[in-house]
Amino acid sequence: MNAMQKLTRDDLYSLEQYSDIRSEFRTQVLSHKRNRRVELGTNAALYFEDRLTMQYQVQEMLRIERIFEAAGINEELEAYNPLIPDGSNWKATFMVEFPDVEERRAMLAQLIGVEDKVYVRVEGFDRVFAIADEDLERSDEYKTSAVHFMRFELSPEEVDALKSGASLAAGIDHENYLVEIAPLPENVRQSLIGDLD
Repeated sequence: MNAMQKLTRDDLYSLEQYSDIRSEFRTQVLSHKRNRRVELGTNAALYFEDRLTMQYQVQEMLRIERIFEAAGINEELEAYNPLIPDGSNWKATFMVEFPDVEERRAMLAQLIGVEDKVYVRVEGFDRVFAIADEDLERSDEYKTSAVHFMRFELSPEEVDALKSGASLAAGIDHENYLVEIAPLPENVRQSLIGDLD
């Protein structure tokens, strides 16, 4: 089975089943997520999503909201399935992280457009900039949002290069936030290669 098939109701645990396995499932997901987080400097990070991280998200939403009817479950699946990679791309949640509320507010005003300046770069190729917030606009002329959803579309050549051992970098090319992490740690690179057909 392709790891990146979209989730269906058949893939989910019932609320009762989930309550039985939740703690071990959570441990598995948190361990998995450690290989899928990329810190971009001190105040931003990419969290690369996949089928497992989205299943966890859906299960948690169903649990919190006590949703067990088909229509409600389908709504959650429709909301989260678009964040599962399609085999030629990576999908990520990008977060601007400032613990201090005032500092965060000030920085979000200085980082307008940052979501279009986040990139990945396969060794030997040009940067691939994120396609951000396809579901809804998260910025205005005064500030950007602290959370953005991103897609990075890779060419077949980039995918082949990665599978052949090319290194991977990620960064932000915004006038008020310049950073490049190169190369990304091998555990992250390997985990992300797993998203690609």
